[in-house]
Amino acid sequence: MQNGYYIGVDLGGTKICTALVNEEGKVFKEVTVPTEAEKGELKIVENINNTIKEVLGDVKIEEVLAIGVGSPGPLDVKNGLIVETPNLPFKNFNIVKAIKDVYNTEVFLDNDANAATLGEFVFGAGMLTTNMVYVTASTGVGGGAILNGRIFRGSTSNAVEIGHTTVNIHGRRCGCGNRGCVEGISSGTAIAKTANEAVKSNVPTSLKNYDVVTSKEVFIEAAKGDRVAKEILDEALSYLGILFANLANSYDPDMIVLGGGVSNGGDIVFEKIAEEMNRRALKPIREHCKIEKAKLGGRAGVLGAAALAITELEHKNKKDGYIIYN
Repeated sequence: MQNGYYIGVDLGGTKICTALVNEEGKVFKEVTVPTEAEKGELKIVENINNTIKEVLGDVKIEEVLAIGVGSPGPLDVKNGLIVETPNLPFKNFNIVKAIKDVYNTEVFLDNDANAATLGEFVFGAGMLTTNMVYVTASTGVGGGAILNGRIFRGSTSNAVEIGHTTVNIHGRRCGCGNRGCVEGISSGTAIAKTANEAVKSNVPTSLKNYDVVTSKEVFIEAAKGDRVAKEILDEALSYLGILFANLANSYDPDMIVLGGGVSNGGDIVFEKIAEEMNRRALKPIREHCKIEKAKLGGRAGVLGAAALAITELEHKNKKDGYIIYN
């Protein structure tokens, strides 16, 4: 790593979070503003560039070695394009050029899941690993993989779409159209959906005491001993554990890191994952692979974007980078 500053931009459908950091992940200034997606792509770019200006403060742009942008996809990372994404108005928009034209420094783009993966690898739970898989279970299930010290993107930059790994062929229909995706069974959204189905039924459950039931309430009532809440979590977390075992057998990683809201569910989450790992992962693999909770929390996106800037600049300087902008 080179001494200097890096800027991470976490671009989301509702907010933009931008931070000025150093190579150790120390945050000097952080700004969050509304994305204002309804005002169009140029307004979003204006907001991004304004946040960059704000976090710079008295720091000169010449002191910034690179800017990383984490964005929802699909993306064309080699050409710096946001191809299309449901909550943003971009259509084959060159976000890298739009930022570079203003700040004239290196700019790198990747999807938000890969950025969060890099964040945990460079600054978080996965430090000192060589092969690491990151799983986030929240509204959906996503993640990324570090293989031999590099983010793995695949042939079309869409690798490690783990949320759409089939874990139960007879399971609930997923938003993608498939049946039995882990996202449709084990995400926070799926847990809440199953709980609300129970609330509307005749089954006795303390979940009926809440006006609104999310996955958080399911974890609370399961800890108190509610049978229905425990059954919901037992199923959801068992299938999440199956995903972990599949990832372990596929990638043979040093570590699998779990982030997102489901990771805050307490010991039961990691106990169920360990149970399925012991049942399904090959012995040499499971004995080597650690399961850890993500460390970056709410800063995973913005620190991940900064980690993208750091790692891609390093590889570009070595002339072995995956991202080659025209």
